Amino acid sequence: MTEIADLKNTFRIAIGQFNPTVGDIKGNLAKAREARADAARQGADLLLMTELFIAGYPPEDLVLKPAFMRACKAAVESLAEDTADGGPGIIIGFPREDETGRYNSIAVLDQGRIVAVRDKVDLPNYSEFDEKRVFRAGAMPGPVNFRGVRLGIPICEDIWGELGVCETLAESGAEMLLVPNGSPYYRNKMDIRHQIALKHVLETGLPIIYANQLGGQDELVFDGASFAFNPDKSMAFQMSQFEETLNVTTWTREADGWTCRDGGMSRLPDDQEADYRACMLGFRDYVNKNGFRNVVLGLSGGIDSAICAAIAVDALGEERVRCIMMPYRYTSRDSLVDAEACARALGCRYEIVPIEEPVKGFLSALSEVFEGTEEGITEENLQSRARGTILMAVSNKFGSMVVTTGNKSEMSVGYCTLYGDMNGGFNPIKDLYKMQVYALSRWRNAHLPPGALGPGGEVIPKNIIDKAPSAELRPNQTDQDSLPPYPVLDDILECLVEKEMSVEEIVARGHDVATVHRVEHLLYIAEYKRRQSAPGVKITRKNFGRDRRYPITNRFRDR
Repeated sequence: MTEIADLKNTFRIAIGQFNPTVGDIKGNLAKAREARADAARQGADLLLMTELFIAGYPPEDLVLKPAFMRACKAAVESLAEDTADGGPGIIIGFPREDETGRYNSIAVLDQGRIVAVRDKVDLPNYSEFDEKRVFRAGAMPGPVNFRGVRLGIPICEDIWGELGVCETLAESGAEMLLVPNGSPYYRNKMDIRHQIALKHVLETGLPIIYANQLGGQDELVFDGASFAFNPDKSMAFQMSQFEETLNVTTWTREADGWTCRDGGMSRLPDDQEADYRACMLGFRDYVNKNGFRNVVLGLSGGIDSAICAAIAVDALGEERVRCIMMPYRYTSRDSLVDAEACARALGCRYEIVPIEEPVKGFLSALSEVFEGTEEGITEENLQSRARGTILMAVSNKFGSMVVTTGNKSEMSVGYCTLYGDMNGGFNPIKDLYKMQVYALSRWRNAHLPPGALGPGGEVIPKNIIDKAPSAELRPNQTDQDSLPPYPVLDDILECLVEKEMSVEEIVARGHDVATVHRVEHLLYIAEYKRRQSAPGVKITRKNFGRDRRYPITNRFRDR
């Protein structure tokens, strides 16, 4: 066992960036044990794991279940016993309950026991977070004396909020700040995390280690990318994004405090690569953690289904992806050629199931009910619903999860069919606007993402990217027949959804007032559809579902 005297000037900390699963307490405990064994082999004194790691994050209402809380407590106590071997101590997150309530907590484990517990003070209650619903706020914490080093351990939001947790820890004698996090991904969030951490380095004069969870949990993706700053504001290390890893760092006591000189610097991806890898990781974990062997999707020859097929193959491998083209009388020759070319480029299974007969059957069954009415959108939607039924039948027969493929632009304005193309278990592009889908398709053709199981090169045929988008529900139809051009539509939607701007402010950007009013109206009346949509990866700061919760019954319009 390393003596305390040896640690006064040198301290080796392992940062565990791993992928827990909510509710899989045994599996998460096993991961923590594997990480500790690895840290021990590398000579670490302490292993820092992430927020609520034992439970998985966010556990939501699971923490209301006494049996779940007892199992989490037992896992932490079992892990504490492991530390009697004299190897690394552990800081690990878990949900804690006592006579005063439930807490989002961390346990410090060493010498075969739980040597300290600290509770989260600042409970987030915005966007995707609603911790105040299930947890109580903890008391302002003091430092933990671990083998002669005084550690401040604020938990995630404790460094994001304004309660002064870090300052209190510094004033109480903390020598460094170790922060277990469950910080979900959205575009450009790395810059924000760095700024938050640097703020506390400036205010406290202490180094800060930011350990972040990795992996997909329903709609959220945790991207890892753990890092640290030295007291002089220089970056001590930067861990990789979207990859499980353990990083052992050596800290030495210097004139201005504890400093790390050997942490390593991983490359962080640019915005497009990060978005694509977030979609890939979120999709892979949703499929695998929920026990699906394979997936099926309708490959229409359009760009949305093409990029979903690419993400699926990259995430799961070609042998687990099945694509079905379901042509009708309005399906163009181009679409048939493009869909097959896409499937061949990706190497996945491809089949054609025509829908002429099913649609005829529906129309025949409804002929008396519809007698005297004119054909219109109802008959068009029967095409989509026939396709949805076929995909669900394949799902039921073979145990495949249906991938739904609507983008955020379409989901915003209701350009999608309930019980038709909205059928499915998960949507990897649900939070990508149409123009972002185009941009990521071009990016994927030029790059093979790290960790992707699909082929390199052009996997989305150029004609799919270049041609006018169309649902092909009637002759010569294009999306722009009933919607503004996508660059215009996406900008208006981003203003309405992400920025909550007024109509007046959006018009001032150069948009036509009637168009803005129409888009706003479509956005509001499609709420009922979105409530019935499949979950999908969160990419923007405000996704539909966890972040944006508008009433279905809503008479407000900005006039």
